[in-house]
Amino acid sequence: MSIKSINVGGELILFDKPKVMGILNATPDSFYNKGQDSTQEAILGNAARMIKEGADILDIGGQSTQPNAPMISAQQEIDRVVPVIKSIKQNFPNSIISIDTFRAAVAQEAIRAGATIVNDVSGGDLDNEMHATVSKNNAAYICMHMQGTPANMQDKPTYQHVVTEVYQNLQAKLVRCREAGIKDIMLDVGFGFGKTLEHNYQLLQELDFFQTLGCPILAGLSRKSMIYQLLNSTPEKALNGTSVANTLALTKGANILRVHDVGQAVECVRIYSAMFTP
Repeated sequence: MSIKSINVGGELILFDKPKVMGILNATPDSFYNKGQDSTQEAILGNAARMIKEGADILDIGGQSTQPNAPMISAQQEIDRVVPVIKSIKQNFPNSIISIDTFRAAVAQEAIRAGATIVNDVSGGDLDNEMHATVSKNNAAYICMHMQGTPANMQDKPTYQHVVTEVYQNLQAKLVRCREAGIKDIMLDVGFGFGKTLEHNYQLLQELDFFQTLGCPILAGLSRKSMIYQLLNSTPEKALNGTSVANTLALTKGANILRVHDVGQAVECVRIYSAMFTP
C-alpha cells in the first residue's frame, strides 16, 4: 500500500499508519447513545477522553443521518455544532476537527469556528454549494457514497454490482471535487448508507479495490447494523464486533477508522501496525 498524505489546516497528516477518528454527536437522537452525551459539557469531556486515548481527528455532527431521522434546519445544526467546536479548540488548540454535515452553510460556519475537515455523507449530492465552500476555505474533504437520502436510503437499496457501482460513483465525485479545486480528499464507501447487509460485507471484502482511486480510505463501521444485526445483538453490545470489523478493514487498506470507541480502535491499529507496517 502506497503511503498517502493530506494537508489539514496547514498540517500534513501522513498515512504511514492508519488514523483514528472519534465520533462526537451533538444530536439528541444518535442511534448509539440516544443523545445522552449531546450537551456541550459532555461532548467536551468525551473529546478530552478521546484525545487521551489517541484520537487523531474528532468528528462533530449535529444532524443525525440514521434512517428516517428528522431533518433540522441549517441554523439549528449550526447552533448545535459551532459552540462545541469553539470549546474544543479553546481547550485543545492542537486538535484536528472534522464537521460531519451535508450542508454548505453549516460547513462554512464550522470552518470559521475551527474545523479543518468537512465530512459529507452525500459527497456533495445534497447541497450543490458544498464543493465550492470546501474549496474556497482550503478545507480537507471526506467524500462518501450514499444511495438515496437519509430518509429513504434503506428502502430496498438495489445494485447490479455494489462494489463496481460505488466505485464508479466515488470516481465521478472525485472528478467533481478536483474540478471544484478541492486538493485534499478522503473517500468513504458509506457502510450502512443505502446498503443491505450483503452489500456492506461485499464492500468490506473488496475495500482494497478503492485504493486505486489514489485517496485515503475511511471506514465507518462503528456499532452499525451490519454488525449488530448479523450478531443478533444491539448497538450497545456491538463493540467486540466493531473491533473485528475494524481490524478486517485495516487489512483491506483502510487508512482511517471512524469510531465511537477510540481506545479499542487504537489497539486495533497498534496490533495491525505491528504485523503489517514495514
